[in-house]
Amino acid sequence: IARDIIETASLVNGAGVGIELARAKHHANDPYFLQPMDGVDSTGYRASWWTQFYCILWRSWLSVLKDPMLVKVRLLQTAMVASLIGSIYFGQVLDQDGVMNINGSLFLFLTNMTFQNVFAVINVFSAELPVFLREKRSRLYRVDTYFLGKTIAELPLFIAVPFVFTSITYPMIGLKAGVSHYLTTLFIVTLVANVSTSFGYLISCASSSIS
Repeated sequence: IARDIIETASLVNGAGVGIELARAKHHANDPYFLQPMDGVDSTGYRASWWTQFYCILWRSWLSVLKDPMLVKVRLLQTAMVASLIGSIYFGQVLDQDGVMNINGSLFLFLTNMTFQNVFAVINVFSAELPVFLREKRSRLYRVDTYFLGKTIAELPLFIAVPFVFTSITYPMIGLKAGVSHYLTTLFIVTLVANVSTSFGYLISCASSSIS
């Protein structure tokens, strides 16, 4: 009986080793897979959640700072569009025509913040998909740390753009005076811009390529 138990255990261990070898051979042919480091469990991650988040946030922030011209162009584009809209609807008064013009300007508020931010991020994840798949399958970081790190790193720009746009158009159009009314408008426009950014991320994540 003892001999049978030992032979059965040997067969089970041999089968397990064979499965591991087959799995390693399969991953060796996978271009997106990095071999695990020594002393790291194959089912776990190589760092804690906060370490993963910090590294992804720092890497994403460096990628934003690496191209300052893009940030300047976006802010300049926003200022030019805001000045154009403010010039078209300059100095509205609260009469029948003024109310209709103000409705039109608010419509341009929403459409500009929506499409500008959607198309600004629509190719982000598609361009980084090969790198993400390789690092994710190698258990370098979680999906939530990657998404939060990239989103927070680009958040200052998506707050600065609505601020520039609203600060130019609000007084030029002649909307309701008062700091509280201005801050309420700025808060709503910022929410619209960031929801549009999230929608652009959704389209980017759902697409396998930029095209």
